[in-house]
Amino acid sequence: MAMANLARRKAYFLTRNVTSSHTDALKFSFSLSRGFASSGSDENDVVVIGGGPGGYVAAIKAAQLGLKTTCIEKRGALGGTCLNVGCIPSKALLHSSHMYHEAKHAFAHHGIKLASVEVDLPAMLAQKDNAVKNLTRGIEGLFKKNKVTYVKGYGKFLSPNEVSVETIDGGNTVVKGKHIIVATGSDVKSLPGITIDEKKIVSSTGALSLSEVPKKLIVIGAGYIGLEMGSVWGRLGSEVTVVEFAADIVPSMDGEIRKQFQRSLEKQKMKFMLKTKVVSVDASGDGVNLTVEPSEGGDQTTLEADVVLVSAGRTPFTSGLDLEKIGVETDKGGRILVNERFLTNVSGVYAIGDVIPGPMLAHKAEEDGVACVEFIAGKHGHVDYDKVPGVVYTHPEVASVGKTEEQLKKDGVSYRVGKFPFMANSRAKAIDNAEGLVKILADKETDKILGVHIMSPNAGELIHEAVLAINYDASSEDIARVCHAHPTMSEALKEAAMATYDKPIHI
Repeated sequence: MAMANLARRKAYFLTRNVTSSHTDALKFSFSLSRGFASSGSDENDVVVIGGGPGGYVAAIKAAQLGLKTTCIEKRGALGGTCLNVGCIPSKALLHSSHMYHEAKHAFAHHGIKLASVEVDLPAMLAQKDNAVKNLTRGIEGLFKKNKVTYVKGYGKFLSPNEVSVETIDGGNTVVKGKHIIVATGSDVKSLPGITIDEKKIVSSTGALSLSEVPKKLIVIGAGYIGLEMGSVWGRLGSEVTVVEFAADIVPSMDGEIRKQFQRSLEKQKMKFMLKTKVVSVDASGDGVNLTVEPSEGGDQTTLEADVVLVSAGRTPFTSGLDLEKIGVETDKGGRILVNERFLTNVSGVYAIGDVIPGPMLAHKAEEDGVACVEFIAGKHGHVDYDKVPGVVYTHPEVASVGKTEEQLKKDGVSYRVGKFPFMANSRAKAIDNAEGLVKILADKETDKILGVHIMSPNAGELIHEAVLAINYDASSEDIARVCHAHPTMSEALKEAAMATYDKPIHI
């Protein structure tokens, strides 16, 4: 069994980390004390530009490893896009809007009768803002606890070891560091001919703070963010239409799961116009008029909306850093090129998170940050981008890790498939929330798990058993033979594993 080899594998890596000699040990090794910088020097061991998930985690980890660390953040509030105008506020609104939707449409079925239910949008937005405020303050507290110096301002390179900071109070200071990490994240990807005013034509940032529920909302882009924000306003009463250039929603998703997911969203009255190109946008009147046509060409039609959400992806944010001044190389997409140690082509300059290749996800950025500073400290760091989970936080949620069935077919890998529907899961039936399934893909010969895909309530929580299994090269039999508490939603994962290598019990 795969688990039988895990102890040996773990022992090997532990032994290797302790006994191996790195070729660049002299370059990266030093005393892990605060005395690394010479007496009286204001030079840091590590300087992090950007206080988002990658940046603040890197700064805290560096300080925990005994490195004198400074973090520079232009926003004046830590947490980056994710905490301030992304992951966290969107999840707050997703939860609040789901509660409203349940109260209006599901409570009566459970014997809970309400005379009326209405949306208090200002209160809902205030709860979201309060959550963000408390979390950003929490990170500042972690900086103080770990003795990370926090500089509020916009940083740009003067040299590979110096950053000029225009502080938010109007001053200027120079921060010096032996190792500088770029962790400036990403920004909304714009579309030609569309000007975002954050009122009638909004990005994900504006969609978090609409002053009223739009009667008609058009979402340009059927990715994670567009579907999540479309779900929020759809639950609150908007008529939502999603316009997508590609043939499918969330193209990276497993095809079978994607089809079921789209059907679920359509049952929630979300409309889709796939293979559709936005030709022009006119916001000169009271509303917004979109002219669209088939992606491959054809007759044009006009769509009317009160608000248009532009959600066509994100792009690395490196503007104003003066990377070119110090010779840092980027690819055609503006992403900074790094090696396996997150080191750029310029000695002493590193990059992590959304500004480098790989999934643009907050948790991936956090792992980058930890691994990067571990390398700087002469330790071993590692992030496997093929084993990073992804979650769409709609209802039901969709979570996945590893390969899709389409990828395995393309790669010519022989595999087995095991599936289990939540309709056959006792906990899901008991709470009347049984939409979705678990799908496991495993190597046909070795039974090693290659991919897991879950569509269900709380799929984002359930996926982590699979993430652990994939990271330790477990087999489907390994999961199937683990005792799962009854009744729980997680039993569906166990049953899908049983279906992969043998047969399930409850279907």
